[in-house]
Amino acid sequence: MRWWTLGVVALGTFMLMLDLSVVAVALPAIHESLDSSFADLQWVFDAYALTLAIFLVVAGSLADRLGRKKVFQIGFVVFTVASLACGLAGDATALSVFRAVQGAGGAIMFAVGPAMLSHEFHGRERATAFTVFGAAVGLAVATGPLIGGSLTSALSWRWIFYINVPIGIAAIIVGALRARESRNPQAPPIDWAGLFTFSLALAALVFATIRAPEEGWTSPITIGLYVFSAVFLLLFVAVERRLGDRAMLDLAFFRNPTFVGISLVAMVGNAGALPAVFFETSYLQNMLGMDAWQAGLRFLPLTVAMFVAGAIGGSLIGKVPFRYLLGGSTGVMAIGLLFLNLTEADSAWTVLIPSLVIAGFGMGAFNPARAALAIGVVEPAKSGVASGINETFQQVGVAVGIAGVGAFFQHRVAQSFTASEAGQAMGPEAAEEASHAISSGAVEAVAQGAGPLRDEVLAAGQDAFMSAFHGAMTVCAILGFIAAVIGFLMLRTKDLHYSALSNIPPEVDADGRVVTQERSDAPVGAAS
Repeated sequence: MRWWTLGVVALGTFMLMLDLSVVAVALPAIHESLDSSFADLQWVFDAYALTLAIFLVVAGSLADRLGRKKVFQIGFVVFTVASLACGLAGDATALSVFRAVQGAGGAIMFAVGPAMLSHEFHGRERATAFTVFGAAVGLAVATGPLIGGSLTSALSWRWIFYINVPIGIAAIIVGALRARESRNPQAPPIDWAGLFTFSLALAALVFATIRAPEEGWTSPITIGLYVFSAVFLLLFVAVERRLGDRAMLDLAFFRNPTFVGISLVAMVGNAGALPAVFFETSYLQNMLGMDAWQAGLRFLPLTVAMFVAGAIGGSLIGKVPFRYLLGGSTGVMAIGLLFLNLTEADSAWTVLIPSLVIAGFGMGAFNPARAALAIGVVEPAKSGVASGINETFQQVGVAVGIAGVGAFFQHRVAQSFTASEAGQAMGPEAAEEASHAISSGAVEAVAQGAGPLRDEVLAAGQDAFMSAFHGAMTVCAILGFIAAVIGFLMLRTKDLHYSALSNIPPEVDADGRVVTQERSDAPVGAAS
């Protein structure tokens, strides 16, 4: 049964992570089909990442009490139905709304999947399971552009969502028949007050960051949303302290430096990784003139590197201290992203290969270790909530990273183009409007509409795009280096809750409770 569980969890994880990256290569087709703006395109990404972040802890908390298999299946159903709705969407607003629903279903699967694996697998088999889980995450991110490009070019952008439906139905049936149920019978009643205050605080935080570039970082709306988020976060902490053992979130988790460290590494590292994929795809299509299939094909070096590194990284769990696995992998990713500064508007696509291979190796090695450590610092009965918290930090990083790096990119494009001779010749208002179109990749269209200034506008637009691209990728690399420093400084082997990730499995009953309370404080693999 447990291998069927691994298969269903890995497939569900692959699909939900695929829908983060698969959209990137289809954005030009979506832009043309739905007549959407750059902000609309960001929302297609961020609506999914927003609800993915909001519902992760909620899902983990409910799963521990109601049953992990049951909640996982519900998430799969929501994800599959929403995927169909995304494919049928008639405008950008409807697509973003259905993407938000899809993200809620994905959140449930993402939060509960690792907890199901933790219940089913122990010792060496657990390391194997999390290797497969991490490989599914990495493979989805890496193959997203290729799969998206294939479907978009051969059929339509809508098929990047339709493809989820038959696969989802098959996985739901297999899960219902083959996966085993598990829960924590000692879980407290559902903490509705905590769920409400936490969800509002997180929603306001991410929404404010997404809207700030358009509204202004110091606008009343942006400041109001951040204040709203802070107030409800304080209310959430107060509620959880008052409830004590009945709270959905054990605040004692955050007294563990390693738990805090892996949460921050997941957030900051993903804030740099996913925006890089987004903008690399834009570079291939908008600067080098490739279609969706051609752009996706160029990501094969990333795909191979992530797949190989995921297998290697998973095999090192329990042998190498986590600070080296996670600090090293995010550092390697950051180095790879710096190589993107070698690109030019007329470069051959092969200039991307060093970055794709090096960054891909770092990303691939990161995923299995992150997933394993996130639940390795808590007792098995609380693995659902722990996994949900870590995935929440990860998806907040994705949402905030895309919004923040996107805002930086837009600002740099506008600053560069309006300051150019071509921009000044067009006039302030026309240059500002043109810069928004250039940010969306419509450099050729802007130049065609410039009349006698066509050649000057084309050159200035390309320069503005590349300057912003280099700056954005440097920001992503800096985020990767920050994540590496956090990993090296805060992750400690001695904080692992039992020997759950070593080759000495704890004895766990059918409800996920540890029977053998013997604790191993010996370092896993090496001293740290």
